[in-house]
Amino acid sequence: MTDDTGKNVVEKTAELTESVIKAVEAGQRAAIDAVRKFVETIEKTIPESGEKHSQRQTVIDAALDMADKLVTTQHNFLSSIVRNADRAAAKDDSKEE
Repeated sequence: MTDDTGKNVVEKTAELTESVIKAVEAGQRAAIDAVRKFVETIEKTIPESGEKHSQRQTVIDAALDMADKLVTTQHNFLSSIVRNADRAAAKDDSKEE
């Protein structure tokens, strides 16, 4: 199936998938960079204590957990976009046959 510009649905879906993958990678890099900067700030401003599990470590662990949840949520959202685009493309292809 082709549209006005001559691109078929498969090509458009492939382009969307590539864009989504790039967006996921950029988001993951941004989250990692933000956590790295946050941890550096914590290390500079909150001295390490002799306690087994300090408040400093609690804050760092919470930041890492937050970043992990953000990346996971972004990944799941973008994956659902790709799945829905793929389903829409499959429906369009079946209508043409």
